[in-house]
Amino acid sequence: MPAVRALSPYVPGKPISELERELGSSGIVKLASNENPFGPSARVIEALHAQVADIGLYPDGSGFELKRALARHLGVGESHLTLGNGSNELLLFLAECFLSPAHSAIYSQYGFAIYPNVIQATGAQAIVTPAYAPEALMPLGHDLGAMSAALRPDTRLVLIANPNNPTGTWVEPAKLRAFIAAAPADTLIVLDEAYLEYGRRDACIDAISWVQDFPNLVLLRTFSKAYGLAGLRVGYAVSHPEVAEVLNRVRPAFNVNSLALTAAHVALAEQSYMESCVSECVSERERLRAALQRLGLKAGPSAGNFLLVHFGPRAAEIYEQLLRKGFIVRPLGGYGLGEYLRITVGTREQHIELLRCLTDCLGTLT
Repeated sequence: MPAVRALSPYVPGKPISELERELGSSGIVKLASNENPFGPSARVIEALHAQVADIGLYPDGSGFELKRALARHLGVGESHLTLGNGSNELLLFLAECFLSPAHSAIYSQYGFAIYPNVIQATGAQAIVTPAYAPEALMPLGHDLGAMSAALRPDTRLVLIANPNNPTGTWVEPAKLRAFIAAAPADTLIVLDEAYLEYGRRDACIDAISWVQDFPNLVLLRTFSKAYGLAGLRVGYAVSHPEVAEVLNRVRPAFNVNSLALTAAHVALAEQSYMESCVSECVSERERLRAALQRLGLKAGPSAGNFLLVHFGPRAAEIYEQLLRKGFIVRPLGGYGLGEYLRITVGTREQHIELLRCLTDCLGTLT
């Protein structure tokens, strides 16, 4: 299929094992993939050990226990839910179900890199709207006015990450609700809320109550970030039951494995642990941002567990120098942000060493 052959595969952050092989050393610090540096709770680990004994059996294809727990936690019916192998798989389901070569889909200029891939794979036309300027209050963030102006009769999906990766920006709740209310009824507005837990202090709206008001609204969430389950790949969509019914038609029966189902179920009950991780991360994010600014670097506001940092023309060289010093951060040339690096928030100890290395890097370039 020509559309598939033309795809540029998504390139994830460099694995620790790869850099260890290259350097012939250990102790690598990865701050590239927006993982939770604290990992899952002790109860989750215990539950996983217990579940291993049944690994020879297929998982519950419906994800019954996890869906029931999610429904109670969110205050929605189970018929609103679709489970995915991470929220990325849910994006694939949405594109597969609602896009074709006769349709278009909209996303912002610096939206998540998976968006163009899932659109292009269907043969649909991707409409990329300009983001806010670097000097705006939400630097490089979603411009809802531009997205609204780009809507066409054939538009079936609008993809909005809130907070957005890689910029860390978010959308004002009143403007977001007005945008959804004004959208055509046959256009699905997809709010990708992978980083929602980190953004609640920054007025990122928990849009769960809006699902009842807008049948064309779909929320995507994940256990990979705040819940520390990135290696298990489990996410979910919340939508109108008619939309969920369509998504569940294409969902493979065993797309979420038994370890992931167990871990997510237990993690959901560990809200106090998750909230403590988020609180520590947000505090460290702001400390790191202030320290980077003292080094003369521009780090914009972020409602995620990462910072988008402007290094200018030397960004690629600094990235390589940090690799040689044992730190993996994220280059963003694929986003058209070649002068920026994205730095995941880690622990305070990791930040102290990162800042020391960055000071050395910046000194060699002056």
